[in-house]
Amino acid sequence: MVKQLIVGDAVHELATTRRILECLPEEHMTWKPHMKSMTLGELTTHLINLLNWQIAIFHYPEFDLSTVPIRREALERREHVLEEFDTNIVKLEKLLAECDEKTLGEEWTLRNGDHIILRQPRAIALRTFGLSHMVHHRAQLGVYLRLLDIPVPGVYGPTADEEGK
Repeated sequence: MVKQLIVGDAVHELATTRRILECLPEEHMTWKPHMKSMTLGELTTHLINLLNWQIAIFHYPEFDLSTVPIRREALERREHVLEEFDTNIVKLEKLLAECDEKTLGEEWTLRNGDHIILRQPRAIALRTFGLSHMVHHRAQLGVYLRLLDIPVPGVYGPTADEEGK
């Protein structure tokens, strides 16, 4: 039952994230709402990287942020974003289908070199470091779309765009 809840939650969040990504305006991938903000392309690429990190939760007992590049070059085309997203979804869904509750309960560690950021069961790491982190940045992406006057699809209910407001 626990695994079903985790898988159902992940599948829902991933599907709604894809709906947002389908709306990406390629002509605005270098736009950002503020000097301190990521560009639309950088934010989108970060969402894709979060899928890689979710996959890593199942492949490895720990993830060391000091071993990955700080910033990856931003994807510029919606087609490339969706292709990589879809490829990673297949990998993640396979890992979720194959895992058992024992695996979900095993300790997983996020570190940056010698500094341990968190140590928790895989299932909780998937929800917090993986899915909740993705939901946070997906919401930012929704704000970017709104500021660019791009219709925003509903995630947990209809948006003003869908209701014709």
